[in-house]
Amino acid sequence: MGVTPDEIADLAHLRRARDLMDREYAQPLDVPAMGRAALMSPAHFSRKFRAAYGETPYSYLMTRRIERAKAFLRQGMSVTDTCMAVGCTSLGSFSSRFTEIVGESPSQYRARDHSDLEVVPSCVTMVATRPRRTRLTV
Repeated sequence: MGVTPDEIADLAHLRRARDLMDREYAQPLDVPAMGRAALMSPAHFSRKFRAAYGETPYSYLMTRRIERAKAFLRQGMSVTDTCMAVGCTSLGSFSSRFTEIVGESPSQYRARDHSDLEVVPSCVTMVATRPRRTRLTV
């Protein structure tokens, strides 16, 4: 079964919204704004995005924000400044989400020795330290 021209067009629009999240992660982005970038209604955008990328738009955006936060924390930026720099407005929510995704608090992550990554090119470091969501099995 092939991909229809409409499905190809939807994927191009979804990629536009995903690129917006990658580029403007620190801006206040909500599903309606992301949907507008994809030329879709918010509900349709959310359904299509999840089907295409395996996670909700908000989840994707938060993963990008945490990815950037890890880089700022490795550079020694304070947790509060990092929270604001990646577009989060609540330090508590940021810390909870960071801990959920990374497995340790932002303060613990910042305090770790990251000197082993200093010799690695930043493009490789970004891929190697990219947050990966894992499902807990009960």
